[in-house]
Amino acid sequence: MYIKIKRLLDLMFALILLIITSPIMVVAAIAIKLESDGPVIFKQPRPGKDGKVFNIYKFRTMVVEGEDDERESSQLERITKVGYVLRKSSIDELPQLFNILKGEMSFIGPRPLLVDYLEHYSTEQMRRHDVLPGISGWAQVHGRSSVSYEEKFDCDVYYVDNISLLLDIKILFLTVYKVVKKEDVNQDESKWR
Repeated sequence: MYIKIKRLLDLMFALILLIITSPIMVVAAIAIKLESDGPVIFKQPRPGKDGKVFNIYKFRTMVVEGEDDERESSQLERITKVGYVLRKSSIDELPQLFNILKGEMSFIGPRPLLVDYLEHYSTEQMRRHDVLPGISGWAQVHGRSSVSYEEKFDCDVYYVDNISLLLDIKILFLTVYKVVKKEDVNQDESKWR
């Protein structure tokens, strides 16, 4: 029953937030375009509910590497100045509101990881795909980059087993707190984003 209510809440709040944040998103898009060549939106396949792959949307925060580059730059070297600000403030995540509207994501749920990781999950870890992935989740408010993969997967499965309105509200408030305090925000630039 709560899953249906959760979907309605996701839709309602995604629409409200899109209206409220649209000026910020327009400014971010213009800043990205002015600073470097390439698309404004970064799309990447991620496994969602039941392991179904979808494209996650984010504002592009890195320079697009050309085929003629002499050497491959590290991800940290490729982050633009605008991208750094977008990541630090979590504005880069705003396009995921469209993933929520499409029914591919929720505000709260296990963070969708890279498709490459699927083949390495245990049966227990695969249970993280029993619910929609989220912009933030139990693992993100419990250490993010400072805990092991196993602990993160344990957090994801804990969420699946205990999903409720109260737990979602708790995660939401903890997420806002961590973003405002800039605590554990986007420290791992590749694997857990």
